[in-house]
Amino acid sequence: MCAQSSGGAILSNCSADAIALAAEKLRTGGLVAFPTETVYGLGADASNPEAVARIYQVKGRPHDHPVIVHLSDANKLDKWASEIPEYAITLARNFWPGPMTLILPRNASVGDFITGGQASVGIRIPNNPIALELIKRAGVGVAAPSANRFGAISPTTALAVQEEIGSYLDSERDVILDGGASDVGVESTIIECLGKAPKILRPGAITKEMIEEVTGLTVDEGASEVRTSGTLEQHYSPKAKVFLLDCENPVVACIVGVGFLALEKFPTPDGAIRLASPTSNEEYARALYDALRETVVVALVALLPISPARADGPANNSAPTISGTLAVGQALSIAPGSWTPSPASYTYQWWSCSSQTIATCSLISGATCRTSNHWFSVGRNNAFIK
Repeated sequence: MCAQSSGGAILSNCSADAIALAAEKLRTGGLVAFPTETVYGLGADASNPEAVARIYQVKGRPHDHPVIVHLSDANKLDKWASEIPEYAITLARNFWPGPMTLILPRNASVGDFITGGQASVGIRIPNNPIALELIKRAGVGVAAPSANRFGAISPTTALAVQEEIGSYLDSERDVILDGGASDVGVESTIIECLGKAPKILRPGAITKEMIEEVTGLTVDEGASEVRTSGTLEQHYSPKAKVFLLDCENPVVACIVGVGFLALEKFPTPDGAIRLASPTSNEEYARALYDALRETVVVALVALLPISPARADGPANNSAPTISGTLAVGQALSIAPGSWTPSPASYTYQWWSCSSQTIATCSLISGATCRTSNHWFSVGRNNAFIK
């Protein structure tokens, strides 16, 4: 049942006994990494400041960055939140259990160590039987950010948790529950419910259209001062560069060490390493974080994901071409699929959705390539990146 790691033990068989053991760990101040439908969470008793402090320590997380409280039952909501608006109750009835976090006015008894000193608290009821049973058996609210080091890629498997934070866990006090791969694979939608209308603070599986349909309200798209999980710039940061190809028939030019993620209808560029071949947008979401994590495992320098919205595949069903190298300072005429090669001292990537020549310019180390009429940047039609 248990596989011992350098840190927390992995409970690979999530039987009733395994969940009961994990619940006891929570009640006694330990940490439990557990599966949810979104990603794996690192949980602690949300009423225990010492246990929650260990979450921050293991993750290397800033102490003013709040954590989300996970519940097993909406009937326990009043313990954590007060003055809950009617539209928030409507959202809870429609999307809980599920991949949605509500930011609500906090109850006076909720500690600053949960909220980061803010007047609000994030609440979620996950849609995962292991998570729900764990929280129910523990009999406490469970504070649980994603089970990874702060700013890194969220894990969607128990093995990814072990690789990411296993060495920071205590083999006597902490455990990892292995519930298989997460169903959704990306974080919950975070919705601020502090004003007259809901406001999306972090996109996720629950979309703007879904929120507006059930509430009858227009989502507030104004700025928010509320700090929430997963909204800082350094979140979800792989070591490789990531460039989204949002076009129907991309032409890719790059050198070695490039990963490729696209729906299976898109052929793999020559020389690229295909990391997954999802068949739907839902599978794409599940594969995304694993692909980002894989760029570290195989030491890739870049990842080129094609937008899952391009479900119809490339226009001519041909693979993007990969070719060419370029020395710093050399003039280059850029056209789709072609390069002026020379011995390379630096590696460059370029792609275009256009069939026209993009520009001619001279490259300087550390500088941004610029023509007389525009700067090269990552975008829908073209990109040029060092």
